[in-house]
Amino acid sequence: MSDPMNKFEPVGGEAIVQYLDSDLRVIKPGAFVRCGVTGKPIPLDELKYWSVDRQEAYSSPEAVMTRVLETGTSSA
Repeated sequence: MSDPMNKFEPVGGEAIVQYLDSDLRVIKPGAFVRCGVTGKPIPLDELKYWSVDRQEAYSSPEAVMTRVLETGTSSA
């Protein structure tokens, strides 16, 4: 059973989000999304980086660069 006080797993569950240009649309409400590179939960109110083309979120600029270097594209 999950510990509701675990700061690494925010209460409210994982959201399903559609990433748009300069915006996002919450498809299934939740407290966080997971970084597409690290798997780290990102609280929705702290989400700053995502890829419209890949439809994934990133926890930091470093995670964005990791994905760009892996794929050879800059569409993050």
